Amino acid sequence: MTKKLPNVARASAPLLAILLTLGWGLTEMSHAGKKAKPVTLIFDTDMGNDIDDALALGVIHALQSRGECRLSAVTISKGNPYCAPFIDAINTFYGCGEIPIGMVEKGATPEDGKYLRPPLDAKNGAAVRYPRKLKSGADAVDAVTLLRRQLAAAADDSVTLVVVGFSTNIAKLLDSPADAISPLTGKELLKRKCPLLSIMAGNFGDKPAPEYNVVEDLAAAREVYAEWPTQIVASGFEVGLAIKYPAASIERDFNYVEHHPLREAYELYMKMPYDRETWDLTSVLYAVRPDRGYFSLSEPGTITVDDKRLTRFTPAADGRHRYLKVDAEQIARVREALVQLASQPPDVKK
Repeated sequence: MTKKLPNVARASAPLLAILLTLGWGLTEMSHAGKKAKPVTLIFDTDMGNDIDDALALGVIHALQSRGECRLSAVTISKGNPYCAPFIDAINTFYGCGEIPIGMVEKGATPEDGKYLRPPLDAKNGAAVRYPRKLKSGADAVDAVTLLRRQLAAAADDSVTLVVVGFSTNIAKLLDSPADAISPLTGKELLKRKCPLLSIMAGNFGDKPAPEYNVVEDLAAAREVYAEWPTQIVASGFEVGLAIKYPAASIERDFNYVEHHPLREAYELYMKMPYDRETWDLTSVLYAVRPDRGYFSLSEPGTITVDDKRLTRFTPAADGRHRYLKVDAEQIARVREALVQLASQPPDVKK
């Protein structure tokens, strides 16, 4: 969907770019002196089904290196054994190989992703190109067990859960009973520990259609929207569709090392050059920087999934659900922020 530029930006494309970049820079500078407590994140992903998951993880590591968030765990909703070692390799590349990884039990889409295995098989001489500890998803912790451990150990109201794949793990977490990890049920843990679920799921645009993350585990998505005990902010299909990650950045901005796992994965996913939608990256950006004006929010309400597998939003003053919206200026600002973050070098010596 093409959106008209605001009247203030009718001059010329170069001038518009300068004005938007200047505005973005001033906004970032206004936050530079503020020392906010880092957001504690748990990242749940179907890594391998699309390249935006990998770029989103890169964005998280950049934000973590800036002191804006702390990635406490990654859980996987795609049922493929190469997801976990690939994520482990990414985390290790960014100097964070200690981050625990949890694997779904009987997850959807068990087929190999286009970019998962080749980087894991690659070598530099006799050495593995991308070191990691995990050899397979079988070596990872059970996802729901890991989620319960992380939540039980966290301070109250301190964890933001970012879900950019299927709702399988978080639906199982909702259903989990009290156990040796915590005397609280999963729903009770979430109510106490997790004030926000930032989720890439649904479609709230002008032309509603079934959305992949919802339909691949429909029952789980319906349960999460119906039973989640705290605030949900959804990034719909239409938001990431409007904001493309530029192939030019992949070709130019990741060359600070000879081999970069995100660049190699991007090049493996589709024939270059291509600009890819930023669906998952938007949920990460909102979760860590909700107050930067990158997005607008809908009014409060309730999200449901109907018999046609469509996500429906019903306004309600006491509703706990909202969804993201973007205008032309925000699209430019978000794209610029995501390029800078995704391509930021690791805060370690390679």
